[in-house]
Amino acid sequence: MLVYLRLFKESFSFATNALRNNKLRTFLSLLGITIGIFSIIAVLAAVDSLDKSIKDKLSGLDKNTMYLTKFSFGPTEVPRWQRDNFPQTDYDDFEFIQRNVPNIDAIAYVIFGGNENIKFESNTVSGVKITPVSNGIYDIENLKLSVGRFYNESESISGSNVMVVGSSTAENLFGNVNPVGKTVRAYGRKLTVIGVLKKMGNGLGDSPDEKAFVPANFVRRFQNGGASGLPGAVIIKPEKSADIGAFEALLKQKYRVYRGLKAGEPDNFFINKLSGLTDLVDGIISTLNGVGWLISGFSLLVGGFGIANIMFVSVRERTNLIGIQKSLGAKNKFILFQFLFEAVILSVLGGIIGIILVWLVSLGANAALDFEFVLSFFNIFLGFGLSTFIGLISGIIPAISASKLDPVEAIRTGM
Repeated sequence: MLVYLRLFKESFSFATNALRNNKLRTFLSLLGITIGIFSIIAVLAAVDSLDKSIKDKLSGLDKNTMYLTKFSFGPTEVPRWQRDNFPQTDYDDFEFIQRNVPNIDAIAYVIFGGNENIKFESNTVSGVKITPVSNGIYDIENLKLSVGRFYNESESISGSNVMVVGSSTAENLFGNVNPVGKTVRAYGRKLTVIGVLKKMGNGLGDSPDEKAFVPANFVRRFQNGGASGLPGAVIIKPEKSADIGAFEALLKQKYRVYRGLKAGEPDNFFINKLSGLTDLVDGIISTLNGVGWLISGFSLLVGGFGIANIMFVSVRERTNLIGIQKSLGAKNKFILFQFLFEAVILSVLGGIIGIILVWLVSLGANAALDFEFVLSFFNIFLGFGLSTFIGLISGIIPAISASKLDPVEAIRTGM
Protein backbone atom coordinates (compact mmCIF):
# COMPACT_ATOMS: atom_id res chain seq x y z
CA MET A 1 0.00 0.00 0.00
CA LEU A 2 2.82 2.39 0.93
CA VAL A 3 4.53 1.61 -2.36
CA TYR A 4 1.46 2.72 -4.30
CA LEU A 5 1.10 5.88 -2.20
CA ARG A 6 4.73 6.74 -2.91
CA LEU A 7 4.16 6.02 -6.60
CA PHE A 8 1.18 8.39 -6.67
CA LYS A 9 3.08 11.06 -4.76
CA GLU A 10 6.14 10.99 -7.03
CA SER A 11 4.03 10.87 -10.19
CA PHE A 12 2.01 13.83 -8.97
CA SER A 13 5.21 15.73 -8.15
CA PHE A 14 6.66 15.13 -11.63
CA ALA A 15 3.36 16.25 -13.20
CA THR A 16 3.18 19.53 -11.25
CA ASN A 17 6.83 20.32 -12.01
CA ALA A 18 6.20 19.78 -15.71
CA LEU A 19 3.24 22.16 -15.60
CA ARG A 20 5.23 24.83 -13.75
CA ASN A 21 8.12 24.57 -16.19
CA ASN A 22 5.84 25.13 -19.19
CA LYS A 23 3.68 28.06 -18.03
CA LEU A 24 2.51 29.29 -21.44
CA ARG A 25 1.53 25.82 -22.59
CA THR A 26 -0.25 25.21 -19.28
CA PHE A 27 -2.12 28.53 -19.61
CA LEU A 28 -3.32 27.77 -23.14
CA SER A 29 -4.50 24.31 -22.10
CA LEU A 30 -6.31 25.75 -19.08
CA LEU A 31 -7.99 28.36 -21.28
CA GLY A 32 -9.59 25.76 -23.53
CA ILE A 33 -11.04 23.62 -20.74
CA THR A 34 -12.06 26.69 -18.71
CA ILE A 35 -14.15 28.04 -21.58
CA GLY A 36 -15.81 24.64 -22.04
CA ILE A 37 -16.67 24.15 -18.36
CA PHE A 38 -17.76 27.79 -18.00
CA SER A 39 -20.06 27.48 -21.02
CA ILE A 40 -21.84 24.33 -19.93
CA ILE A 41 -22.17 25.24 -16.23
CA ALA A 42 -23.29 28.79 -17.01
CA VAL A 43 -25.94 27.58 -19.47
CA LEU A 44 -27.22 24.84 -17.16
CA ALA A 45 -27.25 27.18 -14.14
CA ALA A 46 -29.11 29.86 -16.12
CA VAL A 47 -31.72 27.36 -17.33
CA ASP A 48 -32.10 25.88 -13.82
CA SER A 49 -32.50 29.38 -12.37
CA LEU A 50 -35.15 30.27 -14.96
CA ASP A 51 -36.97 27.00 -14.30
CA LYS A 52 -36.88 27.57 -10.52
CA SER A 53 -38.09 31.16 -10.88
CA ILE A 54 -41.04 30.16 -13.05
CA LYS A 55 -42.00 27.19 -10.86
CA ASP A 56 -41.78 29.33 -7.70
CA LYS A 57 -44.15 31.90 -9.18
CA LEU A 58 -46.56 29.21 -10.38
CA SER A 59 -46.42 27.31 -7.08
CA GLY A 60 -48.90 29.71 -5.48
CA LEU A 61 -51.43 29.05 -8.24
CA ASP A 62 -53.72 26.08 -8.55
CA LYS A 63 -52.55 24.10 -11.58
CA ASN A 64 -56.17 23.25 -12.35
CA THR A 65 -57.04 26.91 -12.89
CA MET A 66 -58.65 27.33 -16.33
CA TYR A 67 -58.66 30.25 -18.76
CA LEU A 68 -61.74 30.27 -20.99
CA THR A 69 -60.99 32.49 -24.00
CA LYS A 70 -60.70 32.61 -27.78
CA PHE A 71 -56.92 32.18 -27.56
CA SER A 72 -54.89 29.01 -27.12
CA PHE A 73 -51.96 29.23 -24.69
CA GLY A 74 -50.14 26.39 -26.43
CA PRO A 75 -49.83 24.70 -29.81
CA THR A 76 -53.16 23.89 -31.45
CA GLU A 77 -54.37 22.16 -34.60
CA VAL A 78 -57.08 24.78 -35.14
CA PRO A 79 -56.02 26.94 -38.12
CA ARG A 80 -55.26 30.61 -37.58
CA TRP A 81 -58.11 31.89 -39.80
CA GLN A 82 -60.61 29.88 -37.79
CA ARG A 83 -59.27 31.11 -34.45
CA ASP A 84 -59.43 34.71 -35.65
CA ASN A 85 -63.17 34.27 -36.27
CA PHE A 86 -63.88 32.99 -32.76
CA PRO A 87 -66.12 35.38 -30.78
CA GLN A 88 -64.60 37.29 -27.88
CA THR A 89 -65.16 36.09 -24.33
CA ASP A 90 -67.30 38.81 -22.74
CA TYR A 91 -68.61 39.74 -19.30
CA ASP A 92 -71.91 38.04 -20.14
CA ASP A 93 -70.03 34.75 -20.53
CA PHE A 94 -68.51 35.30 -17.09
CA GLU A 95 -71.93 35.86 -15.51
CA PHE A 96 -73.39 32.78 -17.23
CA ILE A 97 -70.61 30.49 -16.00
CA GLN A 98 -70.76 31.99 -12.51
CA ARG A 99 -74.50 31.23 -12.30
CA ASN A 100 -74.65 27.85 -14.05
CA VAL A 101 -71.43 25.91 -13.43
CA PRO A 102 -71.12 24.29 -9.98
CA ASN A 103 -67.99 23.48 -7.92
CA ILE A 104 -66.25 26.80 -8.62
CA ASP A 105 -63.98 28.03 -5.85
CA ALA A 106 -63.19 31.41 -7.46
CA ILE A 107 -63.94 33.04 -10.80
CA ALA A 108 -62.90 36.28 -12.46
CA TYR A 109 -63.36 38.15 -15.72
CA VAL A 110 -60.25 39.81 -17.15
CA ILE A 111 -59.80 42.18 -20.07
CA PHE A 112 -56.45 41.97 -21.83
CA GLY A 113 -55.66 45.64 -21.63
CA GLY A 114 -52.61 47.54 -22.78
CA ASN A 115 -50.08 49.81 -21.12
CA GLU A 116 -51.26 53.10 -19.68
CA ASN A 117 -49.78 56.14 -17.95
CA ILE A 118 -50.62 56.73 -14.30
CA LYS A 119 -50.25 60.26 -12.92
CA PHE A 120 -50.10 61.42 -9.30
CA GLU A 121 -49.70 65.15 -8.83
CA SER A 122 -46.51 66.01 -10.79
CA ASN A 123 -45.28 62.39 -11.04
CA THR A 124 -46.09 60.18 -14.02
CA VAL A 125 -45.23 56.51 -14.50
CA SER A 126 -45.43 55.53 -18.16
CA GLY A 127 -46.25 52.16 -19.68
CA VAL A 128 -47.88 50.57 -16.62
CA LYS A 129 -49.63 47.29 -17.35
CA ILE A 130 -53.12 47.98 -15.98
CA THR A 131 -55.20 44.82 -15.69
CA PRO A 132 -58.99 45.33 -15.75
CA VAL A 133 -60.27 42.32 -13.80
CA SER A 134 -63.06 41.43 -11.41
CA ASN A 135 -62.35 40.95 -7.70
CA GLY A 136 -62.11 37.14 -7.93
CA ILE A 137 -58.54 37.46 -9.20
CA TYR A 138 -57.39 38.18 -5.64
CA ASP A 139 -58.19 34.60 -4.57
CA ILE A 140 -57.18 32.96 -7.85
CA GLU A 141 -53.65 34.41 -7.92
CA ASN A 142 -53.19 34.43 -4.13
CA LEU A 143 -52.31 38.12 -4.15
CA LYS A 144 -51.05 39.63 -0.89
CA LEU A 145 -51.37 43.23 0.25
CA SER A 146 -48.77 45.27 2.10
CA VAL A 147 -51.17 48.12 2.86
CA GLY A 148 -54.85 48.81 2.19
CA ARG A 149 -57.25 46.32 0.63
CA PHE A 150 -58.41 44.83 -2.67
CA TYR A 151 -61.68 45.99 -4.19
CA ASN A 152 -64.71 43.93 -3.14
CA GLU A 153 -67.50 42.31 -5.17
CA SER A 154 -69.78 45.34 -4.93
CA GLU A 155 -67.07 47.67 -6.25
CA SER A 156 -66.23 45.15 -8.95
CA ILE A 157 -69.82 44.84 -10.19
CA SER A 158 -70.47 48.59 -10.11
CA GLY A 159 -67.15 49.39 -11.75
CA SER A 160 -65.97 51.76 -9.05
CA ASN A 161 -63.11 54.17 -9.73
CA VAL A 162 -60.63 52.30 -7.54
CA MET A 163 -57.15 50.92 -8.16
CA VAL A 164 -54.73 48.50 -6.51
CA VAL A 165 -51.08 48.99 -7.48
CA GLY A 166 -48.02 46.74 -7.42
CA SER A 167 -45.09 47.49 -5.12
CA SER A 168 -42.78 48.84 -7.86
CA THR A 169 -45.54 50.94 -9.40
CA ALA A 170 -46.32 52.42 -5.97
CA GLU A 171 -42.66 53.16 -5.30
CA ASN A 172 -42.13 54.85 -8.66
CA LEU A 173 -45.32 56.87 -8.42
CA PHE A 174 -45.56 57.83 -4.75
CA GLY A 175 -42.03 57.45 -3.38
CA ASN A 176 -42.23 57.43 0.43
CA VAL A 177 -45.83 58.71 0.51
CA ASN A 178 -48.55 56.26 1.65
CA PRO A 179 -50.54 55.60 -1.57
CA VAL A 180 -53.78 54.50 0.12
CA GLY A 181 -56.50 57.10 -0.35
CA LYS A 182 -54.56 59.09 -2.94
CA THR A 183 -56.17 60.11 -6.21
CA VAL A 184 -54.44 59.25 -9.49
CA ARG A 185 -55.31 59.68 -13.15
CA ALA A 186 -55.39 56.84 -15.67
CA TYR A 187 -57.41 56.34 -18.86
CA GLY A 188 -58.02 60.11 -18.59
CA ARG A 189 -60.10 59.52 -15.42
CA LYS A 190 -59.62 59.86 -11.69
CA LEU A 191 -59.22 56.76 -9.54
CA THR A 192 -58.60 56.24 -5.83
CA VAL A 193 -55.77 53.94 -4.77
CA ILE A 194 -57.11 51.58 -2.11
CA GLY A 195 -54.28 49.05 -1.78
CA VAL A 196 -50.66 48.16 -2.53
CA LEU A 197 -49.54 44.58 -3.24
CA LYS A 198 -46.60 42.94 -1.51
CA LYS A 199 -43.43 42.59 -3.57
CA MET A 200 -43.49 39.29 -5.46
CA GLY A 201 -40.54 39.54 -7.86
CA ASN A 202 -40.38 38.50 -11.51
CA GLY A 203 -42.12 35.37 -12.66
CA LEU A 204 -43.86 33.98 -15.70
CA GLY A 205 -45.05 36.90 -17.81
CA ASP A 206 -45.65 40.32 -16.27
CA SER A 207 -44.78 40.69 -12.60
CA PRO A 208 -47.60 41.99 -10.35
CA ASP A 209 -44.99 44.40 -8.91
CA GLU A 210 -45.05 46.39 -12.16
CA LYS A 211 -48.83 46.24 -12.64
CA ALA A 212 -52.01 47.87 -11.41
CA PHE A 213 -55.49 46.36 -11.05
CA VAL A 214 -58.84 48.05 -11.69
CA PRO A 215 -62.38 46.59 -11.85
CA ALA A 216 -63.15 45.23 -15.32
CA ASN A 217 -66.55 46.96 -15.31
CA PHE A 218 -64.83 50.31 -14.77
CA VAL A 219 -63.02 49.90 -18.11
CA ARG A 220 -66.15 48.51 -19.77
CA ARG A 221 -67.86 51.86 -19.24
CA PHE A 222 -65.73 53.61 -21.85
CA GLN A 223 -64.02 50.81 -23.82
CA ASN A 224 -65.83 48.22 -25.89
CA GLY A 225 -65.27 44.76 -24.44
CA GLY A 226 -67.70 42.98 -26.73
CA ALA A 227 -67.22 40.88 -29.86
CA SER A 228 -65.39 43.64 -31.73
CA GLY A 229 -63.66 45.17 -28.72
CA LEU A 230 -60.96 44.31 -26.25
CA PRO A 231 -60.30 40.58 -25.85
CA GLY A 232 -61.11 39.01 -22.51
CA ALA A 233 -61.11 35.73 -20.63
CA VAL A 234 -62.95 34.00 -17.82
CA ILE A 235 -60.55 32.61 -15.22
CA ILE A 236 -61.96 29.68 -13.26
CA LYS A 237 -60.51 27.99 -10.21
CA PRO A 238 -62.37 24.74 -9.44
CA GLU A 239 -62.92 23.52 -5.91
CA LYS A 240 -60.15 21.24 -4.64
CA SER A 241 -62.62 18.38 -4.14
CA ALA A 242 -63.91 18.60 -7.71
CA ASP A 243 -63.17 15.95 -10.31
CA ILE A 244 -61.24 18.08 -12.80
CA GLY A 245 -62.05 15.91 -15.82
CA ALA A 246 -65.78 15.94 -15.06
CA PHE A 247 -65.67 19.66 -14.22
CA GLU A 248 -64.02 20.54 -17.53
CA ALA A 249 -66.46 18.35 -19.47
CA LEU A 250 -69.47 19.99 -17.77
CA LEU A 251 -68.02 23.47 -18.33
CA LYS A 252 -67.50 22.74 -22.02
CA GLN A 253 -70.99 21.23 -22.40
CA LYS A 254 -72.80 24.16 -20.77
CA TYR A 255 -70.72 26.76 -22.60
CA ARG A 256 -71.33 25.09 -25.97
CA VAL A 257 -75.08 25.21 -25.30
CA TYR A 258 -74.80 28.86 -24.26
CA ARG A 259 -72.99 29.67 -27.49
CA GLY A 260 -75.53 27.75 -29.57
CA LEU A 261 -73.11 25.17 -30.92
CA LYS A 262 -74.75 22.05 -32.35
CA ALA A 263 -73.51 18.49 -32.01
CA GLY A 264 -70.61 17.90 -34.38
CA GLU A 265 -69.69 21.59 -34.61
CA PRO A 266 -66.17 22.39 -33.37
CA ASP A 267 -65.62 24.51 -30.27
CA ASN A 268 -65.18 28.21 -30.90
CA PHE A 269 -63.24 28.72 -27.67
CA PHE A 270 -60.33 27.23 -25.76
CA ILE A 271 -60.11 26.01 -22.17
CA ASN A 272 -56.48 26.52 -21.17
CA LYS A 273 -55.28 24.91 -17.95
CA LEU A 274 -52.23 26.00 -15.97
CA SER A 275 -51.15 22.36 -15.80
CA GLY A 276 -50.80 22.44 -19.57
CA LEU A 277 -48.78 25.64 -19.25
CA THR A 278 -46.37 24.02 -16.78
CA ASP A 279 -45.96 21.08 -19.17
CA LEU A 280 -45.16 23.56 -21.94
CA VAL A 281 -42.61 25.28 -19.67
CA ASP A 282 -41.02 21.89 -18.87
CA GLY A 283 -40.72 21.19 -22.58
CA ILE A 284 -39.09 24.57 -23.25
CA ILE A 285 -36.67 24.10 -20.33
CA SER A 286 -35.78 20.62 -21.62
CA THR A 287 -35.10 22.04 -25.09
CA LEU A 288 -32.94 24.83 -23.65
CA ASN A 289 -30.96 22.26 -21.67
CA GLY A 290 -30.41 20.18 -24.79
CA VAL A 291 -29.26 23.19 -26.83
CA GLY A 292 -26.98 24.23 -23.95
CA TRP A 293 -25.40 20.78 -23.80
CA LEU A 294 -24.93 20.77 -27.59
CA ILE A 295 -23.25 24.18 -27.71
CA SER A 296 -21.13 23.57 -24.61
CA GLY A 297 -20.23 20.09 -25.81
CA PHE A 298 -18.33 21.57 -28.73
CA SER A 299 -16.39 23.78 -26.32
CA LEU A 300 -15.55 20.78 -24.15
CA LEU A 301 -14.52 18.79 -27.23
CA VAL A 302 -12.14 21.55 -28.31
CA GLY A 303 -10.75 21.75 -24.77
CA GLY A 304 -10.26 17.98 -24.61
CA PHE A 305 -8.48 17.85 -27.97
CA GLY A 306 -6.32 20.76 -26.85
CA ILE A 307 -5.20 18.87 -23.73
CA ALA A 308 -4.58 15.66 -25.73
CA ASN A 309 -2.48 17.58 -28.25
CA ILE A 310 -0.46 19.25 -25.50
CA MET A 311 0.12 15.89 -23.82
CA PHE A 312 1.40 14.32 -27.06
CA VAL A 313 3.78 17.27 -27.44
CA SER A 314 4.86 16.84 -23.83
CA VAL A 315 5.59 13.13 -24.38
CA ARG A 316 7.69 13.94 -27.44
CA GLU A 317 9.64 16.66 -25.63
CA ARG A 318 10.36 14.44 -22.64
CA THR A 319 11.15 11.23 -24.55
CA ASN A 320 14.79 11.37 -23.46
CA LEU A 321 13.77 11.90 -19.80
CA ILE A 322 11.33 8.99 -20.00
CA GLY A 323 14.11 6.75 -21.34
CA ILE A 324 16.44 7.79 -18.50
CA GLN A 325 13.72 7.21 -15.88
CA LYS A 326 12.94 3.74 -17.26
CA SER A 327 16.63 2.83 -17.49
CA LEU A 328 16.96 3.72 -13.81
CA GLY A 329 14.13 1.33 -12.93
CA ALA A 330 10.97 3.44 -13.29
CA LYS A 331 7.95 1.23 -13.86
CA ASN A 332 5.43 1.70 -16.63
CA LYS A 333 2.84 2.64 -14.02
CA PHE A 334 5.05 5.51 -12.80
CA ILE A 335 5.33 6.96 -16.32
CA LEU A 336 1.62 6.37 -16.98
CA PHE A 337 0.48 8.14 -13.81
CA GLN A 338 2.95 10.97 -14.39
CA PHE A 339 1.33 12.01 -17.69
CA LEU A 340 -2.20 11.09 -16.63
CA PHE A 341 -1.91 13.28 -13.53
CA GLU A 342 -0.67 16.12 -15.71
CA ALA A 343 -3.76 15.91 -17.93
CA VAL A 344 -6.17 15.56 -14.99
CA ILE A 345 -4.58 18.48 -13.10
CA LEU A 346 -4.95 20.67 -16.19
CA SER A 347 -8.61 19.71 -16.57
CA VAL A 348 -9.52 20.04 -12.90
CA LEU A 349 -7.82 23.43 -12.61
CA GLY A 350 -9.64 24.57 -15.75
CA GLY A 351 -12.91 23.30 -14.29
CA ILE A 352 -12.32 25.11 -10.98
CA ILE A 353 -11.55 28.37 -12.78
CA GLY A 354 -14.64 27.91 -14.96
CA ILE A 355 -16.86 27.34 -11.91
CA ILE A 356 -15.38 30.36 -10.11
CA LEU A 357 -16.11 32.49 -13.18
CA VAL A 358 -19.72 31.24 -13.26
CA TRP A 359 -20.03 32.03 -9.54
CA LEU A 360 -18.71 35.59 -10.09
CA VAL A 361 -21.10 36.07 -13.02
CA SER A 362 -23.99 34.83 -10.85
CA LEU A 363 -23.10 37.35 -8.12
CA GLY A 364 -23.01 40.14 -10.70
CA ALA A 365 -26.31 39.03 -12.25
CA ASN A 366 -28.02 38.87 -8.85
CA ALA A 367 -26.80 42.37 -8.02
CA ALA A 368 -27.65 43.94 -11.38
CA LEU A 369 -30.91 42.13 -12.18
CA ASP A 370 -34.08 41.39 -10.25
CA PHE A 371 -33.48 37.70 -10.85
CA GLU A 372 -32.07 34.98 -8.61
CA PHE A 373 -29.24 33.23 -10.45
CA VAL A 374 -28.72 29.92 -8.67
CA LEU A 375 -25.50 27.92 -8.90
CA SER A 376 -26.56 24.59 -7.44
CA PHE A 377 -24.32 21.98 -5.80
CA PHE A 378 -25.27 19.57 -8.59
CA ASN A 379 -23.92 21.96 -11.24
CA ILE A 380 -20.70 22.45 -9.25
CA PHE A 381 -20.31 18.68 -8.88
CA LEU A 382 -21.08 18.28 -12.58
CA GLY A 383 -18.33 20.77 -13.44
CA PHE A 384 -15.74 18.89 -11.36
CA GLY A 385 -16.87 15.55 -12.72
CA LEU A 386 -16.78 16.65 -16.34
CA SER A 387 -13.37 18.30 -16.03
CA THR A 388 -11.89 15.19 -14.37
CA PHE A 389 -13.45 12.90 -16.98
CA ILE A 390 -12.13 15.04 -19.85
CA GLY A 391 -8.67 14.98 -18.30
CA LEU A 392 -8.72 11.21 -18.05
CA ILE A 393 -10.00 10.73 -21.60
CA SER A 394 -7.64 13.32 -23.10
CA GLY A 395 -4.57 12.07 -21.24
CA ILE A 396 -4.99 8.31 -21.31
CA ILE A 397 -3.67 7.67 -24.85
CA PRO A 398 -0.61 9.98 -24.54
CA ALA A 399 0.10 8.49 -21.08
CA ILE A 400 -0.09 4.89 -22.39
CA SER A 401 2.15 5.73 -25.34
CA ALA A 402 4.71 7.29 -22.96
CA SER A 403 4.63 4.29 -20.57
CA LYS A 404 5.27 1.82 -23.43
CA LEU A 405 8.38 3.56 -24.79
CA ASP A 406 11.47 1.38 -25.02
CA PRO A 407 14.12 2.98 -22.74
CA VAL A 408 17.01 2.49 -25.21
CA GLU A 409 15.03 3.87 -28.15
CA ALA A 410 13.72 6.77 -26.01
CA ILE A 411 17.26 7.78 -24.95
CA ARG A 412 18.52 7.47 -28.51
CA THR A 413 15.58 9.55 -29.86
CA GLY A 414 16.28 12.33 -27.39
CA MET A 415 19.96 12.62 -28.34
